[in-house]
Amino acid sequence: MSRERAAQLEYSEFQGAMLDEAKRRRKAAKILAVLAHYLGRDAAEPGQMLSGLTVADIGCSAGFIADELAGAGAGRTFGVDIDVPGLKKAAERFGERVEFVCANGEALPFPDGSIDVLVFNHIYEHVVDPDAVIKDMHRVLSDDGVLYLGLGNRLGVMEPHYKLPFLSYLPPAAADRYVRAFGRADHYYERFRTRGGLRRMLADFHVWDYTFPVLASPDRFAGGELFPGAVGRAAKGVLERAPRPALTALRPVVPTYLWIATKTPGRPLGAALPQPPEAVSAP
Repeated sequence: MSRERAAQLEYSEFQGAMLDEAKRRRKAAKILAVLAHYLGRDAAEPGQMLSGLTVADIGCSAGFIADELAGAGAGRTFGVDIDVPGLKKAAERFGERVEFVCANGEALPFPDGSIDVLVFNHIYEHVVDPDAVIKDMHRVLSDDGVLYLGLGNRLGVMEPHYKLPFLSYLPPAAADRYVRAFGRADHYYERFRTRGGLRRMLADFHVWDYTFPVLASPDRFAGGELFPGAVGRAAKGVLERAPRPALTALRPVVPTYLWIATKTPGRPLGAALPQPPEAVSAP
């Protein structure tokens, strides 16, 4: 009998990475750099990248990324989650400039078309119904707004939460046995999708892929965390010069995709890059 998935409440209480402030702020720097490039604000001062925009971090937990979004000049910043302990920590530290809201992503507490920038960073695999969350983000996003997505790939070899190879490839029952055998958890909750599945999930959006631009230009996009040290330097050199067919062949097994999605057609407005962003799909 399959086990019914339930919402992961109090996620920060059992996933310590959500409280790693330095790592979360590095992720925020990457997110901001990608957003700034797409919006043509990559030459703006750090405190002006999101000037005048209404921003919401969906799945904000302890609020470090939301705080960085506010610090980038957002006119109004929201952090949304169902992680009550995480939200409490966030409000205590950052409540003066971020409005934290306990709400389900399937029913966001915002009017239609009211948010200019949405961030949904490595969250979809944790929620019960990611398609419903994506649908409601489409509802609240403004017509000229942007949605930043960090998306884990089911075909990435090393599972990012439990550090077990090929874990996400397995059916649920086998995955449960795998994490128990290595003492990592009682059950494997997360559900990843392949690139094709992610495209279908975002079928109502116009999508641009920033994965290879970030990997090829880690200094520009604060992307050194993806492949640190000597591995990162080697990857940067290869990716800067890699022909597009070679990158296309790698795409299905890239561990993480970094995508920008919009409701209406648009294109990146930032400076030229060694590996430019590529259109993924359109409605």
